[in-house]
This record gives sequence, structure tokens and C-alpha cells, in this order.
Amino acid sequence: MARQSLSRALVTASWLAEAVRAGRVGAGLRVLDASWYPPKERNARQEFKERHIPGASFFDIEECRDKSSPYDFMLPSESHFADYVGGLGVSNDTHVVVYDGDEVGTFYAPRAWWMFRAFGHKEVSVLNGGFKNWVKEGHPVTAEVTQPTPAVFKARLNRALVKTFEEMVQNVSSLNFQVVDSRPEGRFRGTELDQGLESGHIPGAVNIPFHSFLSETGHEKSIEEIQEIFREKKVDLSKPLTATCRKGVTACQIALAAFLCGKRDVAVYDGSWSEWFHRAPPHYKVSELKRSK
Repeated sequence: MARQSLSRALVTASWLAEAVRAGRVGAGLRVLDASWYPPKERNARQEFKERHIPGASFFDIEECRDKSSPYDFMLPSESHFADYVGGLGVSNDTHVVVYDGDEVGTFYAPRAWWMFRAFGHKEVSVLNGGFKNWVKEGHPVTAEVTQPTPAVFKARLNRALVKTFEEMVQNVSSLNFQVVDSRPEGRFRGTELDQGLESGHIPGAVNIPFHSFLSETGHEKSIEEIQEIFREKKVDLSKPLTATCRKGVTACQIALAAFLCGKRDVAVYDGSWSEWFHRAPPHYKVSELKRSK
């Protein structure tokens, strides 16, 4: 396995298929299905049991989170993350490839990718195009669930990649870093509900819906196209940048897109709009709908 492949944020389906055929999935290479769907729409764990990439394990984002938090999918503790991924056979020397089965191509996988990076893991990649393109290209699937040998993973949170509510509040006046919001335009502007919440955005934030970085097939756009998207929105990748969204998931698409352009230090506001809506003062919630009243 070429070393240059290990340092990529993305791997292709053909690269992973070759690794599967060659029997490389094991202690040195772990494949994780990080799918999650609204419970009434699809059952991610059941779909994994029915078909997945051979040798893959299920990364349950419902389990690998801070369950004491009132907000969805907040980062777990270092020990919780270490124990969880160690149980999936991931050590600090393992190359991890994450994917999901969302119809857009990639939805939750970048969140898992960012979580690994936040806890200090370097060798983690997203399967470009996701499971839907894996299937479309005719690569093998299986219902056989493998039991990986547990490994020891030592987690150390890189706080530079995570922003707290307090840091986001301070930034409204200090403008120490740029803020990009990955939600759909209507939710950013405040003209449509955001999964039951009144919507809007953090003062000073720029809106780049996460799907802007995906092609019609569900693959990541080229580096040149991604750079142009940031330029059009006047986002300077040479300066500090934090991504936000509804619950810290699609914000990770921003972090991934910037990473592909060589910017590896994008932070994610873990609480995102879920936390901001409940904790920020009213004048820190920008909404066109409210202004029109």
C-alpha cells in the first residue's frame, strides 16, 4: 500500500476495492460505515447488516458521542472515543477509511473523518462518492459481519480543531476567525425551519451549503472548483476558519473541502446552530424572517 495513499483525505472506490481484493482490510486498514439517517426514514444499522463493504465495521455515531449533552452528536471524551474505536480494531497506526450510504454521496462520513482528526489520528480518509457509487461501480458488497480484533487507541483532543460556544460568542466582536455555515440557504437566512427550530445564523457568518462541494454524481469536486467556491464567497483559506451547521455534521464537509485545498486547521463549532439557538442572546441570531416582522 503506497504511503502517499495513506496521507490522502480521499480514497477512490477503485483503490479501496483493490485493497479489499488483496486482503488488506485488517489491523492496518479499517473500513467504517458511518451512516446515520432520521429514524423514520432509514435504519442505518439494519442496512449495514444487509449489505456493506467487505470487512467494514459499523461506526455508530449515536454511541460515539457525549450522551450527557442536550445537543446531538457532540464529541465524546477522549477515553470514550479511544475505547469505542479501539473496539472496532482501530489503533493509532491504522489507516481508517470512512463512508456512508446517503443518496447525496457523502453526508456523515466527513463527521467521522473530522472526529478522528480531532482526536489526533492522522491516517483517515473518506471514500470519495460514498457507498452509492461503490455499488454503482459494481464493487463487492456483503452481509457478513466481521468481528475485528480489539486494538489500543490513544486519543488526545486537538482543541484547535474544535470551537466552543464561548469562543464563538467572543468571535462575534473580535472577528478572530472566519465562520462558514454549511446549511441550506433558506435555513441560513432564517426563512425556513431548521429541523423544527427557528432558523438564522451567527452574525458575520458566510453561507456555503455543503452540497456545493459535491458533483452531480456525489463525488467531491476538483480542488480548483473548491478553491473557486471559497473565492466567490470571499473566504480566505490563508486565514483562520471555523465551520458550523445545524449539529456539527455537514460543517465537517467544509473542513474536508478546505483540507483538500491544503488547509488542515479548520475548526468545527461542535454545538453549531442547535446550541447557538438555545444559548445565544436574541440579537446574536440573524434572521431575515424576524427582521421582516
